[in-house]
Amino acid sequence: MRLFALFLAAVAFGAAPKVAPVAADVSYGPHAHQLLDVYVPTKGAGPFPVLIWYGGLWQPSKGVPDTNRFLPQGIAQVGVELRTMTDAINEKEKTPVSYVMNDAVRAVQFIRLNAARWNLDPNRIMVGGGSQGAQPALYVGVSPDHADANSADPVARASSRVAGVAAYRSQPTFDPKLMQEWVPGVKWGAPAFGVQFDESLRRRDEFLPEIRKWSSENLLHAGSAPIYFENNWGLTQPEKVTEMDYKVHSPAWGVGYQKLAQKAGVTCYLKYPDHPTEGFADIWDFIAKTLRKQP
Repeated sequence: MRLFALFLAAVAFGAAPKVAPVAADVSYGPHAHQLLDVYVPTKGAGPFPVLIWYGGLWQPSKGVPDTNRFLPQGIAQVGVELRTMTDAINEKEKTPVSYVMNDAVRAVQFIRLNAARWNLDPNRIMVGGGSQGAQPALYVGVSPDHADANSADPVARASSRVAGVAAYRSQPTFDPKLMQEWVPGVKWGAPAFGVQFDESLRRRDEFLPEIRKWSSENLLHAGSAPIYFENNWGLTQPEKVTEMDYKVHSPAWGVGYQKLAQKAGVTCYLKYPDHPTEGFADIWDFIAKTLRKQP
């Protein structure tokens, strides 16, 4: 499963990085799956803006940033492995998705606290992910700052604020009812709340407090970071793409999320075939232009 996840990441975001990280398997927490790799440009004085890219939610995998795309532009990258919902279930955690989201926040705080160690700019940090990996990025980007000034842990005292969120082919909600409204017939998100999809739909009212806490659309507010969604498929299912694959990666997710974001006063772009965005050629252009801005 780990190799398969890495293969999917390579397909989605270009070939796997050819550049060796300046720091590999850095622990940002005590768990074996709380790891990150840091890639830093070899040219330029820095400090460098940084893109943090998240791996999978179900099985452990690191985010695989395309170093050939961003390092030449003076943008550092961090690939993050998170504790998974599988880890949470094995450890009897009541709300498995909490592991993923808490780790996503901590990775940002860790990078900000240690920015000088790798010549990174703590004021220009962006988060992103593809497919399932976009969920933790959205959670970090739209929620209020998680910095805890009273914590004994210096990482927890650091800010979790970011400059933007890049969500590629993503599923931006864990709410089973909202999923069915946006993409009828889709079944996704198990075991975010410890059960399979059909049961989560039946017990949705019971899970509602946790959905409101962890599913990012409920956290949208005027201070949320700008968001960019991109899908490589349009609103019509392409030939040779299975129905379930299309539903899981349909741009309809982004259409639904964008409406909620705009209602909350959050800047939210959406790109898919025949639906371009003003000011940005694509999600990668959004990342580069956002990070190159001076704070």
